[in-house]
Amino acid sequence: MGVTSWLAVAVFVGAYVLIATEKVHRVTVALGGAVIMLLIGATSPEHAFFSEHEGIDWNVLVLLLGMMLIVAVLQRTGVFEYVAVWAVKRAKGKPYRLMVLLILATAIPSPWFDNVTTVLLMAPVTILVCERLGLPVIPFLIAEVMACNIGGAATLIGDPPNIIIGARAGLSFNDFLIHMTPIVVVLLVLLCVLSRYLFRSAFRYDPERARAALELDEREMIRNPRLLWVCAVVITVVMTCFVLHTWLHLEPSVIAITGGLVLLGLSRLKIVAEIDTGEVVKDVEWETLAFFAGLFVMVGAMVQTGIIADIGKAAADAAGGELLSTSMVLLVGSVVPSAVIDNIPFVASVSPIVEEIVAASGGTAEAGVLWWAFALGADLAGNATIIASSANVVVIGIAARHGYHISFWKFSKYGLVVTAMSIAVAALYVWVRYFVLGWPA
Repeated sequence: MGVTSWLAVAVFVGAYVLIATEKVHRVTVALGGAVIMLLIGATSPEHAFFSEHEGIDWNVLVLLLGMMLIVAVLQRTGVFEYVAVWAVKRAKGKPYRLMVLLILATAIPSPWFDNVTTVLLMAPVTILVCERLGLPVIPFLIAEVMACNIGGAATLIGDPPNIIIGARAGLSFNDFLIHMTPIVVVLLVLLCVLSRYLFRSAFRYDPERARAALELDEREMIRNPRLLWVCAVVITVVMTCFVLHTWLHLEPSVIAITGGLVLLGLSRLKIVAEIDTGEVVKDVEWETLAFFAGLFVMVGAMVQTGIIADIGKAAADAAGGELLSTSMVLLVGSVVPSAVIDNIPFVASVSPIVEEIVAASGGTAEAGVLWWAFALGADLAGNATIIASSANVVVIGIAARHGYHISFWKFSKYGLVVTAMSIAVAALYVWVRYFVLGWPA
């Protein structure tokens, strides 16, 4: 590596240490790191601002902005309070039962709506539920986002890395359902069991609060039925378009921002007395978007200098070309870089290397296992740190807005355990399914 590459590594490591230790606010670190990368020549304005894989991914930022606008309007209807009371009643106020219910309520839609959209919708509900019952909010949010990251791995559209892998490998929606869904179901069951022990200190049952919550009527929580119907129609159209976006030839980002602006406009025109558009816009997580922008530029510099590609090639060389060992290297070897630099840019930069490895293996159907091992490693590593997945960053931002601080180490204390469990089970799944039973990949 040249001098610039080493400087880029130093800047990235320094930024990562500051984020992890929280000595400086993460947004300041990310944007400052991006500026330094530009100043040292590790990246250029052309790449930083206009390259999808080596700079800011505007599709991701616009997708987030659109969904944040939708959620900002939706929360003014009272629907989150409605769902919160409904969940408390179904769980009968019992904390562990409530956590399992929220895990499942998050995991089930995440394969269909993408994990960022799911946590945007579910995190406010979780905060309200916990506050009603006097429960610590942070453990429930962490369990929820972990369920979202696992659940999103089940389909082509559930997790952004899957979209990249599917496009590169020519894999269909049904391919992901067949190969990824079985292991996702197993991991979600294990997460529910593991949560009983990981978060046991959070299960403080308060009979009086539970009794008061159970006496609430969820129907009274709806403050604006008319706006709720408007939201329901717009969100239904947006979600339908997400599922059909390949046939509609529309990027999810275009769908999301269109839906957000349409809903913002309709709410302003139809319910003028109850919606202040300016206040809705203030509810957007602007700090989260700025953090993503800086992070994209820093990671893009690492891609442009060839550092990430070198990591991928080293992993491929370590496997020696044998399918089982190569699968395990891709599965386990994807964990650390995905956890450190966010799994989206990692998959975008390493997927061409995986394509070359598959081709070198003869491009046979059996070699397809490499793609599934790669997808599992990158997706499941999203639970390791707060910056490993887009959904994690969004949840951290929502929590901060409501006055709850989730530190890097607080998240990783649980995330590393869940990731280790998930990767171990995934490795066993790959070995049994594709090498012991010999099922086609």
